[in-house]
Amino acid sequence: MKNIIGAKPAGRSAAPPAAAAQQVRFLTVDEESAGQRLDNYLFRHLKGVPKTHVYRVIRSGEVRLNKGRAQADARVAPGDVVRLPPLRVAEPAAAPPAPARAFDLLYEDEALIAVDKPAGVAVHGGSGVSFGVIEQLRAARPQARFLELVHRLDRDTSGVLLVAKKRSALTALQAQFRGRETGKTYLALVEGDWPARLKVIDAPLARYLLAPTPGQAEGERRVKVVPKDHPDAMRALTLVRVLARLTLPGDAAPMTLLAVTIKTGRTHQIRVHLASSGHPIAGDDKYGDAERRRALARLGLKRMFLHAWRLSFDHPASGEPVALQAPLPAELADLLPTPARATLETNDEPH
Repeated sequence: MKNIIGAKPAGRSAAPPAAAAQQVRFLTVDEESAGQRLDNYLFRHLKGVPKTHVYRVIRSGEVRLNKGRAQADARVAPGDVVRLPPLRVAEPAAAPPAPARAFDLLYEDEALIAVDKPAGVAVHGGSGVSFGVIEQLRAARPQARFLELVHRLDRDTSGVLLVAKKRSALTALQAQFRGRETGKTYLALVEGDWPARLKVIDAPLARYLLAPTPGQAEGERRVKVVPKDHPDAMRALTLVRVLARLTLPGDAAPMTLLAVTIKTGRTHQIRVHLASSGHPIAGDDKYGDAERRRALARLGLKRMFLHAWRLSFDHPASGEPVALQAPLPAELADLLPTPARATLETNDEPH
């Protein structure tokens, strides 16, 4: 097994006219697109359509996969037929190129790159974000023929992020993620004393939208725990291990440092599972308490305390086990009392 521990415009011009609305189209998925998420497949074929509109027609059921409704994260396979509704495609305005950025790397070979993603950076552009890690990485490596995200991390989450350098590596790695054959462990600091008995959270999740604010086309996306018989329920399984119980310097409230392993990869899974158990992640601006978040900011916590710590998988070419670990960023590690930091050192080897 490989154990890899992280190293350290000019004037305004008129908008171009929109093209005429298209007719219904049917696309047949080819071998080259096998294993892609439905949303990513559509982005490739709907140049000029805003990503928010693509997601809207998926949710409404106007996009069909093999004559049935499908979610954005559904995977397409060779021979699948995708129905596209009539869409008005505007000629996209020229956007400034993404600035090249050299991210800290945890691992690289001919098949893949493991990036140590900083918090505050999206993994890709869209939803009001011009660019993310993948666009900046492509700009920094113009000679690269293929660079694609293997999986995603929330914008406010730091840590291990995989990028494939070959289509074969992408499909092989994504198959491992779909088959729950990878090991994904995060570090999370939560409010309160986590119950020692609570080691497994097996609670279905469903997405929903908040009511839109004035000027918004639609509300912000959220996720919640739902009953198993809920029509949109998706199974979600989270394993929790207590690493340390602590208080932050200058604060009397009890907190718990957790190692959280996810067996499914649902949107906001860790954040919602921990919050629904009565212990939201410190600094979480979606599922935590706003007043508490402001108090933590005064203590020095300026972001959500969630970090993609370890990731293990089989190498897509050799099949050899690979174990990666991203060190806890200084802005989080420096907040912890010495005994808690020592706990991380004793748990340092990936496995």
